[in-house]
Amino acid sequence: MQNNVQQSGRMSLDRRNGVVGAIVGALAVAMVGASFAAVPLYRLFCQATGYGGTTQVAAAAPGAAGDGRTFTIIFDANVAQHMPWEFNPSQRQVTVQAGEEGLAFYVAHNPTDRVVAGQAAFNVTPLTAGKYFSKVQCFCFEEQVLAPGQTEEMGVAFFVDPSILKDRNMADVRTITLSYTFYEVSGPQAGLAGAAVPGRAAEPQPVR
Repeated sequence: MQNNVQQSGRMSLDRRNGVVGAIVGALAVAMVGASFAAVPLYRLFCQATGYGGTTQVAAAAPGAAGDGRTFTIIFDANVAQHMPWEFNPSQRQVTVQAGEEGLAFYVAHNPTDRVVAGQAAFNVTPLTAGKYFSKVQCFCFEEQVLAPGQTEEMGVAFFVDPSILKDRNMADVRTITLSYTFYEVSGPQAGLAGAAVPGRAAEPQPVR
């Protein structure tokens, strides 16, 4: 009788351990899944709120609107550590009205003897302006690949959303800085850049 009770107790303990193990395993899987989901969710949050100076994407500019208030857009360019490109804005700044489409260009040069692919990260300051700054087209939407010695002009089309005029917290904002940083990446298109003529500046490309 005592043996039966002991065996029953052990079986019950084993079942409990099994249930606990299953729960822990399920939680581990859920945590891993959540960590992967967190990245796109965070990006969506940033795009929706402009958090951290994250800019927006739009199909087209609505056209100049409001009371004629203008914004000076300053262009900044940087390269990450170990990125060998030379990268600079073609113009220091432009002035646009709210809703008016602006166009600016940056120039990237690959001074090395190898093909280099890059991806541009970006934000605007003040950070609170991110949700009002929209890009229509931009070189930052995709990887850029430069052959040895190649120079490329890269465009960005943008506008300041007219809704900024209704935000009292943005009433004093007259200047917005658009900043890009290029990082070297292992681009799948790197082999396609070999057709470019080394040492020769590329013809200006359409905004992309």
